[in-house]
Amino acid sequence: MISSVFGKTKPINYIIVLSFLFVFYWFVHFFLFERVYSPLQLLLQAIAFLLLMFSFFIVNFITKRNKITGTNSFSLLFYFLLMLVFPKTIADNNTIFCSFSLLLAIRRLISMKSLKNVKLKIFDASIWIMVSSLFYDWALLFMLVVFAAIYIYEPKNIRNWLVPFAALFAVFMISYSILILAGYPNFLVTHYKFNFQFNTTYFLDLGNGSKLIIYVLITFVTAVLAFLKLGSAGLGKIASMRLIALYFIVGLVLKVLTTTSDAYPILITFFPAVVFFTNYIESIRKANIKEIVLMASIVIPLLVFLFEVSIK
Repeated sequence: MISSVFGKTKPINYIIVLSFLFVFYWFVHFFLFERVYSPLQLLLQAIAFLLLMFSFFIVNFITKRNKITGTNSFSLLFYFLLMLVFPKTIADNNTIFCSFSLLLAIRRLISMKSLKNVKLKIFDASIWIMVSSLFYDWALLFMLVVFAAIYIYEPKNIRNWLVPFAALFAVFMISYSILILAGYPNFLVTHYKFNFQFNTTYFLDLGNGSKLIIYVLITFVTAVLAFLKLGSAGLGKIASMRLIALYFIVGLVLKVLTTTSDAYPILITFFPAVVFFTNYIESIRKANIKEIVLMASIVIPLLVFLFEVSIK
C-alpha cells in the first residue's frame, strides 16, 4: 500500500506530505509549544513555513536530478517523518532558514560532477553557506564540504580553491553594507563568536538523548549499507554519496556545538539521512518486507510524536 503510493513520483504524493506538514507545523507552534504571535511575527512564521515547504521540493529535486535515489517519493516521506520525531526543530526559525540555505548549497556542490561551470557552482555554494552562517555561526564548518567537493571533482585548478574566499568577501561586504543601513553595524562582530554551547541538559535528557542516539545509529547503519550497495555504481554517484556523508557529519558537529534551549539544528542533518534511508528501502527486494519496514517507519515516528504531545 505505502510502497505503491510513494514508490512513484506523482503530484498526489506532494499533496499528501505537504498537507500533513501544514497541519503539523501549526499544531507544533500553537498547541505543542503554545506560542502566541503578533501579526508581524505570524507573517515571519508563514515565511518560515513556506521555506520549509520548498525544502521538500529541493530535497526531491536533488535526489532525482542527480540520480542519488530512484524515481520514487520516499525521500519526501522520510523528510516529514523525521520532523515528527524531532518536532522542536521546526519551532526554530533559524534552523529552517539555515537548513534551506544549506540545501541550496549542497545542490550546487553535487551538480559539480558534470564538470560544467565548476567555478560558478563553487561560488554559489559558498555564498549559500555564508548566508546560512548568518543564522548559525558554526554553519561555516560546511565550507569543509565545499573544499571536499573541489578535491573530489577538480583539485588541480588552483583557482577553484580561491573561489570560496571570493564568495566570503562578497557576502561580507554586502552584509556589512546592509547592516550599516539598517543600523546594526556591529552584528557581524557579535554574531561570529563561535562559542561552544554544549547543552548538557538536552543531551542528558533521556528522551532527547535516546532519540538522537537511535537516529544517528540508524542513519549510520543505512549509510554503510548504501555504500556497500554502491560497489557497481558509477563514480559520479559514489562521489555524491561521499559529499552527502560528510554533510551529515558536519551537521552533527553543528548540532552538538549549537544546541541550546531555543536552538535545535538537527533539521540540517535530515537531507543526508533521508538519502540513506531511501537507498536502504530501495535495496529491499521482497515487497512484503519493504511494506513492513515502511509501515514501521511511519508508525514509530507517529508514536514518538504522540508520546511527546502526551507528556506536555
